[in-house]
Amino acid sequence: MNSPILQLLVLAGIAIFLILRLRSVLGTREGYEKPPVTQPGPTTERRGSFEVIDGGPDPDIVDHVPADSPAAGALARMKALEPSFSVGEFLGGARGAYEMILMGFERGELAEIKPFLSDDVYESFAFVVEDREVKGLTVEADFLGVKELQLVDAELDDATQEAELTVRFVGQLTFAVRDRAGEVVEGDPKTAKTQRDIWTFARRMGTDDPNWQLVATGE
Repeated sequence: MNSPILQLLVLAGIAIFLILRLRSVLGTREGYEKPPVTQPGPTTERRGSFEVIDGGPDPDIVDHVPADSPAAGALARMKALEPSFSVGEFLGGARGAYEMILMGFERGELAEIKPFLSDDVYESFAFVVEDREVKGLTVEADFLGVKELQLVDAELDDATQEAELTVRFVGQLTFAVRDRAGEVVEGDPKTAKTQRDIWTFARRMGTDDPNWQLVATGE
């Protein structure tokens, strides 16, 4: 066998060996394969002042207020200032605060709830408690639970970052007022009473203090 043919056979053998090695490492492709397509990640856009996530409104907001309402816009801006803020978690805390503050007021134990009251609300509570003491009246009250809880409004002062959330509560409790002789002059200690309140809580967003204060009360 002459030298050129021998060299050609050697080169052909090397080529076949390399092809087999590549095939064992990379696998095979059959037919036409489309190039890989990167799936788009979650997108966020803004419509006015209300943040829209993945093509829809934030359920943490629209589960509690109408999507196109000023309250929804205020809540969205609160979340922008403080991403960890949750409307649902706030309402859960408000439920507990309602019982604590209401019972502290009815029982005249204002020192325990003072940190959660604005100065104006504390003064109005203290006036009522002092008036009872002057008249020799005592209150017996037991909290039975919250029947209804609804966020009715939300506002944000963009200049001061002060947020206000207004909540409607419908609770039940037993309530009786006794005079110095121990006679019941108001209420009934054995009958449940429905209590309706509209409270406004305030807090500056983006601060280290997580506590909201009660700044206004109504019915």
